Amino acid sequence: MLEPVGCLAEFPAGPFHEIAVRLFGRKGKASKSASRSYWHLLNLIEAAGKPLDSEQKSIVQALEIDAAARASVYEDVLPALGELKVMGIQLLIASSLSRAAVGRFLEQRSLAGFFSGVWNRDSASGIKTFPLLRAVSESGLQPKNTIFLTDSAEGLKVARSAGVNPILMMNDPDEAMRLAAHDPAGGIVSMHELPDFVRLVKAQNQQRS
Repeated sequence: MLEPVGCLAEFPAGPFHEIAVRLFGRKGKASKSASRSYWHLLNLIEAAGKPLDSEQKSIVQALEIDAAARASVYEDVLPALGELKVMGIQLLIASSLSRAAVGRFLEQRSLAGFFSGVWNRDSASGIKTFPLLRAVSESGLQPKNTIFLTDSAEGLKVARSAGVNPILMMNDPDEAMRLAAHDPAGGIVSMHELPDFVRLVKAQNQQRS
């Protein structure tokens, strides 16, 4: 399972920060990290303890679509996804973005064909663990045989809460050293490494059986 923000593409942080400013009165400059801004926003939404009203949903969706439209796909993503698909690995999107934002991102970058399922906060009726849990249950997967790729501490926590294996995307060496303390199940520095990582895990599981 993959979260587009920070794993498949470099998203701009500005739109996520703007949502936090408009809905929650946050001040200060936007973080340089879109993932940090994104997961911080999800925490704010969760802490609010109530659903967004129609006006708030409209603001969030519009700014998320803007972020998705401006996202730059990492150059190693297409080759890696192609190799994983040839290997017969089931690829899923599990994101807390809106349905419209995820759809815009996948269609604009011609990525939709790689994924057998797409879950977002609308289809999963919630954020953070909700998309992961729905993706696992509705795809007939076993959590212990499922990985969630993320580049943030919050993403690692969410993966554990959903009972799946958190794999760290180490986009930044210094940040990766800090995040390693959160004890991910594994880590990669590039999407190019993901197919080999899957092969390694598969071989280890076969040896145990």
